[in-house]
Amino acid sequence: MRYCDSGDNVFFYGNRKVWCFYCIFSTSLTIMITPEETLLLLIDVQGKLAESVVHPEALASNISKLLRGCTTLGVPVLVTEQYPKGLGHTLEALMELLPGNIPVEKKTFSCCGTPQFMRQLRSYNRNDILVAGIETHVCVYQTSVELIEFGYNVHLVTDAVSSRIEGNKLLGIRCIEKAGASLTSTEMALFELLRVAEGERFKAISKIAKE
Repeated sequence: MRYCDSGDNVFFYGNRKVWCFYCIFSTSLTIMITPEETLLLLIDVQGKLAESVVHPEALASNISKLLRGCTTLGVPVLVTEQYPKGLGHTLEALMELLPGNIPVEKKTFSCCGTPQFMRQLRSYNRNDILVAGIETHVCVYQTSVELIEFGYNVHLVTDAVSSRIEGNKLLGIRCIEKAGASLTSTEMALFELLRVAEGERFKAISKIAKE
């Protein structure tokens, strides 16, 4: 949620200067994501934990679509792993889609509590963060809230997050939205990033979406 300066009806959304002629009568404003301003954050999709969440196959499938779509559209991907010595590494099928990508190891539930993560995140200079991963009510929730507190625009990909219990997943989504995040889905995010129905990228994204 962002508000304008009542003096000149201008405010900043991330690094973007937005002119607002009516927001004194409104409480929120949504701005669509672009490949130039967006980063995909994949949180802790690891080992047996990834197999124990609600609808694990659908989760892996949607994350795979996100990874391939973001690669096609030039959106960088940042991956984290929670204590990999104990929980294992990110699913091999997903990491195969990210050659050369080295996950950030952490022990804090919020990614933002790990200095290495914050250094890498800031190095990308992206303000819109697509968030996917597990578990929704723990690491995904805490990371999303702190990203918002740091001034990032969080876009939670609701069909690419999960928890071991459905109720916790739904609660996590609700609390993340209440904290100020926007909700999206895998297909919604990819077509929002794409924006136009033409060219090779459109063909590639359409093929991914239809799987």
